[in-house]
Amino acid sequence: MATRARKPSASSTSARTGTARAAATRAQNSAVAASPARVEVRKTYKLYIGGAFPRTESGRSYLVVGDDGTLLANACRASRKDVRDAVRAARGAFPGWAAKTAMTGGQVLYRVAELMEGRREQFAAEVEAAEGLRPAAARAVVDRAIDRWVWYAGWADKIGQVLGSSNPVAAPYFNFTIPEATGVVGVVAPETSSLLGLVSRLAPPLVAGNAVVLIASEKRPLSAVTLTEVLATSDVPGGVVNVLTGFKKELVPVLAAHEDVDALDTWGVADEMRTEVETLAAEDIKRLARRPTTVAEARFDWLDDAATERPEWIAAFLEMKTVWHPIGG
Repeated sequence: MATRARKPSASSTSARTGTARAAATRAQNSAVAASPARVEVRKTYKLYIGGAFPRTESGRSYLVVGDDGTLLANACRASRKDVRDAVRAARGAFPGWAAKTAMTGGQVLYRVAELMEGRREQFAAEVEAAEGLRPAAARAVVDRAIDRWVWYAGWADKIGQVLGSSNPVAAPYFNFTIPEATGVVGVVAPETSSLLGLVSRLAPPLVAGNAVVLIASEKRPLSAVTLTEVLATSDVPGGVVNVLTGFKKELVPVLAAHEDVDALDTWGVADEMRTEVETLAAEDIKRLARRPTTVAEARFDWLDDAATERPEWIAAFLEMKTVWHPIGG
């Protein structure tokens, strides 16, 4: 009588499968160990103009070192032409950005904070290297920068109500005062705070509806370039923010003298350049926002919310328009 073959038990099948998987894993691990070490993909730090990442037209670069002197990167050394290109991009983007409703503008800027949160560790590493902070302190600075961006974004649909008014007049007219964006704003970022100071000066003109040409910290520009990568993947239209890296003594006077720049934030201008820059800005009557002469930049505490979360920093980049309208038909 023929004997039927016995069906393998589930336990024996499982054991053979486990053995095969283990062998495959060991083989894969051996292959990985035997493969040559990969070459690290180094980051290239470029300019940010019109929503794109061009290299400087001059082809120049300069070394960026950390607080301890370690070489961190080669950054683009922007030229006069790069400044002109950035201003042209900002001018083209300004009408569309200024025309957005206050609620939409606030939502767009809040999205930037969401994306910054996703790059929190990258920002922290850059702040740590640039400013010589301990890891925990660097993370705290990044957290405060994100929170500050949210704080300013929240003012987008409120600043008009705070500054605007209905004025009493002795005539059959309505008389309203309405804040409007100034136009293209040049911002010279602080040197002492690579991210938190940058956010504190960049956010106010954006909330006001302006387009910005920003000259990043000369010694600590890497966080600014990473922020442009956030902006490029956010809903902020290309050209609304343009960021240049390089030597301030070469770039700031060109920006201050440019006749298509409507306002200038000189917080990050060195004291020895201040008179020259303000004189150039005055030639075509630019609005000027500057650090008080009694405040030393090196001693300013960017972590102080009371000193840095201020609606008047937004108001500095707004023009007040008065409108008359007859009552009735």
